[in-house]
Amino acid sequence: MRRLPGSGIAGAAALAIAGGACAQSPVPPPPPGATTVGGAGQAEACAVAAERGETGVRAEQVCATALSTLALAPLDRAGTLVNLGVIRLRSGRYDQAAEDFTTAIRYQPQLAEAYVNRGAARIGLHQFKESLADLNKALELGVKEPEKAYYDRALAADWLGDPQAAFLDYKKALELAPTWELPRDQLFRLRMAHADLVLPSPAGDKP
Repeated sequence: MRRLPGSGIAGAAALAIAGGACAQSPVPPPPPGATTVGGAGQAEACAVAAERGETGVRAEQVCATALSTLALAPLDRAGTLVNLGVIRLRSGRYDQAAEDFTTAIRYQPQLAEAYVNRGAARIGLHQFKESLADLNKALELGVKEPEKAYYDRALAADWLGDPQAAFLDYKKALELAPTWELPRDQLFRLRMAHADLVLPSPAGDKP
């Protein structure tokens, strides 16, 4: 990931369906493979909290302090806002997380991680069409962990009732991250639920 002087950007978050698609609201697990970059002071502490999967008032306050007390450049401020949003996203506070990512985009419109995480938050808010737009933008900009963007885009398609599109994106996510169980589980569920569809075998399936 690009190095930012003064702040870090946590890796993209991925949401998971609990049970079958549309059975209940998606619930965020700890995002796998979250990464951060070097920095200093409270901005670095915010990045570390996001990387470690921390949640709660204390972790959020670290980020809020960095944003209110440090003279951050636009890219650094955007990175810290993304980290704060990821912390809130993990707590299921999708509306506040989405606001953080939107503010980050205002500071840095080309920051792919802000779009992919806002896409995840919008899935939690059941704003599936808006989520698709964000996830497409993240992929267009070259998000650092594209497997998470494909996985979340599959979730949005799944909830919108497009199992074919969902299957292809879950499959792409698994191709990019062969050991990741979430897309493998969703591919299996789709094949069981939609026997009428002609679905290719996902990469990494055991014979």
